[in-house]
This record gives sequence, C-alpha cells and structure tokens, in this order.
Amino acid sequence: MGVYCGVDWAEGHHDIALVDDEGRLVGKRRIVESLDGLAELTAMLAAAGDSAAEPIPVAIETPRGLLVAALRATGRPIYPINPLAVARYRERTSVSGKKSDHVDAMALANILRTDAHLHRMLPDDTSLARSITVLARAYQDAVWRRTKTVQELRARLREYYPGFLAAFAAGTGSGGGLSTTRLASRDARAVLAIAPSPAEGLRLSTARVEKALRRAGRQRRIAAVAGQVVAALRVPQLRQDPVVEHAMRIEALALLAVLDAVCASIEDLENALVAAFAEHPDHEIITSFPGLADVSGAIVLAEIGDDRSRFADDRALQAFAGSAPVTRASGKSRTVTRRRTKNNRLASIGYSWAFTASARPSPAREHYLRRRDRGDGHPAALRHLFNRMLGQLFHCLQTGQPYDPVKAYPHSTTITGAPATTVAA
Repeated sequence: MGVYCGVDWAEGHHDIALVDDEGRLVGKRRIVESLDGLAELTAMLAAAGDSAAEPIPVAIETPRGLLVAALRATGRPIYPINPLAVARYRERTSVSGKKSDHVDAMALANILRTDAHLHRMLPDDTSLARSITVLARAYQDAVWRRTKTVQELRARLREYYPGFLAAFAAGTGSGGGLSTTRLASRDARAVLAIAPSPAEGLRLSTARVEKALRRAGRQRRIAAVAGQVVAALRVPQLRQDPVVEHAMRIEALALLAVLDAVCASIEDLENALVAAFAEHPDHEIITSFPGLADVSGAIVLAEIGDDRSRFADDRALQAFAGSAPVTRASGKSRTVTRRRTKNNRLASIGYSWAFTASARPSPAREHYLRRRDRGDGHPAALRHLFNRMLGQLFHCLQTGQPYDPVKAYPHSTTITGAPATTVAA
C-alpha cells in the first residue's frame, strides 16, 4: 500500500496529512517547527510504513526552510508545490470554497497520489550549490535594493538639488543628461555626504572635494574630477524655501546612509559569491561561455543547480528560464508568445548574458543580428539568443565539456571566415 504525505506549511505550525492509494486518510497531526515536532512527524511516517528502502514522499508548499532541510537530510522525495496549484486542486473537490489547513494538507497529499509525475521533485543539489544559491539571491536582492534606493534619492535631489545630479550625470539624453546618474558610485556618495544641500555645495572648496574623493578610494584624475564637481555645484539653480530645503537635506542624508549600507553589503556578498563559485566543479564550464563571468555565472548556477537529473532535456531548462516561447492553440486560433511564468531571477541574468555576448563581433552576435533581420525586436532577439545559449550550456554540463564556438555555431563566419550558410535558428 502506497502512502503519501502532505504538509500545509505555516510560520507557527504545520498540518500533516497522510493518505493511501485510495485517497483514504491514514493519519493527521499538527506539529511545530522544532526538534520535538520533527520527531512527531518521523514517528508518524514510520507508523505508516516509512523505510529507507521505500520512503514516503512529501508534498509541501515551499522549497526552503528548516523543516524542508530536515526532510531533505532523510533522503526522501520532496515535492515543492506552488500554492496557486494547490488552490486549483482544492477546487476540484470543493465547489463551496471552504478552506482549512487540514484540507490543504489533504490536497497536497492527493496531488502526489494522482499527479506526482506532473511535478518536479526538489533537486538533489550539493551543499556547495545550495550555498551559492543563498549568496547569489542575496546579491541580486541587494542590487535591486540599490537600484530602488538610487531612484528614491534621485527623485528627492531632483526636487531641491538638481545641480548635484548634473555634477554626476551619466547620460546625455533628454533632461540635460539627468535621466541616468552615478549616484551609487563612491565619488557621488562621498561628495553628497559633505555637501547635501545647494547652500553647502556653493561653499564647497576643491581641496575638500579632493580629500573626499581620496577617502572614497579614487586614485586617478582627482584634481580634474574635483574641479568639474565644484564647477557644476556652483552653477546657479532654482532653490526651495530654506526651511523645506533643510528638511529635504535631512531626508537625503537618511537615504544616503541606506545607500551606503546597501553598497557595502553588495561588495561583501559579491566577494563571498565569487569565492564560493570558484570552488564549484562547474565553474570552468559555465565561465567558458561568452557573456558569463564569475558573478553572472554564479547566478546562473544558483538557479539551475548542479543536479543533472533536475531537467529532462534542454527544453525543460529553457521553459524553466522563460526563454522558450509558449504556444496557445484553440480551434483556428494559434498564437506563439513569450513565456510569462518563469524563473524571474534566471530570466533577468539571461537578458544580461545575451546582451553581453552579442555586444562584440562573435558567433553569438551573428545569431542576434540574424534574428533582427528576420523581424525580431531587440528583446525578442536577445531572448532567442539566450534560449540557444541555454541549450548549449545544458549540453556542456551534461557532457562535461567547455563551450566550443565551432561546435555551437558551425556556420559562423566569425570563426571560419567563410560565407555564412542560412540555417534554421
């Protein structure tokens, strides 16, 4: 008799339900996330026939946490199920909309009983790969947090201190080059710390700016940069009411303190991430691909893992990353669109990977330009290139060989120097 376990996960407690092959309830219990709670769950599974040879599979709504880590250590199959999928399964047996933690645990157990083959098991990644995942996701979160903080600081400076934005502008587009800034740079943060208001910017001396730049770590062109900054801050500009300007000054300094902390955390996380990734056996293969370096390669590894059985083929990986299109057909209607349900972290780094790989003359750029010639827009062409390189990466990881442009793009003129042969992309 087969037995299946469903765990309705919550912060304060977990509801457990065991069902047999016929869907009958074998056992239920509510446990807390502690050693005693884990012992109760282990005893409950053992009483239902759990053994090392035939462990009872577990379905749970999260792939992380202490309970998942403890269950993973036992070597049993774990199926992380999306809560939205659980809600749809629950509606199959209850049209009234009733809901309880026990009902959700039963739904999870029945998902394994009827449709386990449609769901992925928690991948059996190594401890090093899982640690890289933790660091990579923390790094991505910190980078996104920095972007958010920079935009908040820019919005505030634009209201009372446009001269500072002009001093550290990084673009020449509309708005006099203020559409993009270098507020996250060490130079900008150091100068803003000593001159957070237009009044202080007018009194700022070149010598003081040079000292701040040196303290921030700048080693070259210190005098030239300091002169440009002082000149930009002394350009006449519109001013707020002095009382309002003082309040905005205080807010800008508070945002600057947050930005400094975020930038420092990014540096620490990047160093730890690069060091961990360098120890992984897949480091050489992943970084052999054009457009992937230590940080970007580590993020790719963090999302795909090192369990070679996780994806049945390259198409499964491409669908997971969102690079493969999705087809919707009904009757005479048939549409092919980009995939919106995907691993957003992998899709984000995939865009940067494809953009970097296509920036210089290479087979990857030829592929990108060929897709543009066929009518693809810039994002679609990059997504297509990402899709192809992801398939190549899957093959290289499965076979244990580094990237070879001759094998990856046999018809490339960049490699052979011969006229390109038109092939189906």
